[in-house]
Amino acid sequence: GHGPSKDRVLAEERSTKVEREHRHQADGEIPVGRMRRHDEHELRQVRELSLESPAGEPKGENGEGVGKRIAPRRHLITENRNGRCSRWHCRILERRLAQGKVPRVVSVTCDSPTRWFTLTSLPMLRRLIVAFACLAAPLVAQQPTTPAMARRLLSALADDSMQGRATGTPGAQRAARMIAGEMKRLGLESLGDSGYFQRVPVSMDSTTSPAMRRVPAGTDSLGRPRFAFEPTGGPPVTRVSLRLKESFAALESLPPARRPSAVNVVGVIRGSDATLRNEHILIDAHYDHLGIRLPAVNGDSIWNGADDDASGVTAVLEVARQLLQSPKPKRTVIFAATIGEEVGLLGTRWYIAHPPLPLEQMVANLEIEMIDRPDSLAGGPGRAWLTGYERSTMGDMLAANGVPIVADRRPTQNFFQRSDNIAFAQRGIVAHTLSTFNLHSDYHQRSDDVSKADFEHMAGVINAAARAARLLSDGPRPEWKPGGKP
Repeated sequence: GHGPSKDRVLAEERSTKVEREHRHQADGEIPVGRMRRHDEHELRQVRELSLESPAGEPKGENGEGVGKRIAPRRHLITENRNGRCSRWHCRILERRLAQGKVPRVVSVTCDSPTRWFTLTSLPMLRRLIVAFACLAAPLVAQQPTTPAMARRLLSALADDSMQGRATGTPGAQRAARMIAGEMKRLGLESLGDSGYFQRVPVSMDSTTSPAMRRVPAGTDSLGRPRFAFEPTGGPPVTRVSLRLKESFAALESLPPARRPSAVNVVGVIRGSDATLRNEHILIDAHYDHLGIRLPAVNGDSIWNGADDDASGVTAVLEVARQLLQSPKPKRTVIFAATIGEEVGLLGTRWYIAHPPLPLEQMVANLEIEMIDRPDSLAGGPGRAWLTGYERSTMGDMLAANGVPIVADRRPTQNFFQRSDNIAFAQRGIVAHTLSTFNLHSDYHQRSDDVSKADFEHMAGVINAAARAARLLSDGPRPEWKPGGKP
């Protein structure tokens, strides 16, 4: 005769599975699955939270509890090589702990991909407290930045709607609001004088000068054309420039048209260590660029500044996210997106004159600038270089702890002096810039847009910057080497 129908067999299997799951949950077990083989880079181990086994539980060959059931992989409580667990796993554990059930996880590596393991209820309060303490740190570890995360932020900051983010323009103001919104969404505490905004008093001044024209003047050391200017003999030309005023009171006598809005965007994570929390580090990047410039070329007049320096701001926000998703840093960490770098470090100069926290308590500054393309001299994708590496112990400290950075291979370019970090370094603060600028021809051109970005590389550098931030916040103070302080 004919056996039972396929549908009936499947129905019975489902019924048996549901009954088995209810029985194990009633016994206090959390369903855990059989691990499949994973790529070594995705999964290194499951952290061992407890070696105790409930009385009467069967033992395996290695003395570990024997697993009793198969469940979907989403129930596995796992950590990858970056030490993170998913939010789903955190919620599972929180719910089980609230029910008085203490998880027990045995170690698993890729060398034994089919080992079984069990999470089991222990009734004793003492074990509940111990298990909760063990779980707290690893399950809050940060989620590394992915290429998609980097793309989302960079695409927004370098979008045409930001109009090139020139200081004092509506595009820069729009970018500042977007950055502040991200800081708020992440959960950073605001540190400006107006929420996340630190207002910067900037005036728009006009000067009259002779009419000039640009003429060829040979090439530079890289073979790129150089230009000089000579008088044309025409009528004088009025030019507008931005200037940092000494106070907001100095702006009051100026008409509104000459008082453009300019702000730094500043957030903070307060330190957790009773001794070190009064010290702080600064992770920053400038968000301004060159705006709209005419004449347009092929209909494009917007200088988007994707690499310079929307990529750095993207990194600052992602580093903040990673630190917020991990145990609190020992030192306080300030995150800032500054205005006016392209026109004279206006935002940084105001920050230094009016710091949200005393500069005397600043241990280090890590500027992040131009990281959306790999540099072969740094070692290729995912690797970066540090300006002024030889000047302090910062670079050696980071490299010794596995952060993929090297010294700046182009010292003749004077990159150490060409970004916001120099203003802090001149105040005695150990300050460097992390970069992967490879001297591409899109620098300060309208062609510096998102289409040129390498997001795999960018994500790798951001993760390196997050590790650097953690080392600077929790580790020893970097110091200037003899003769290194500018």
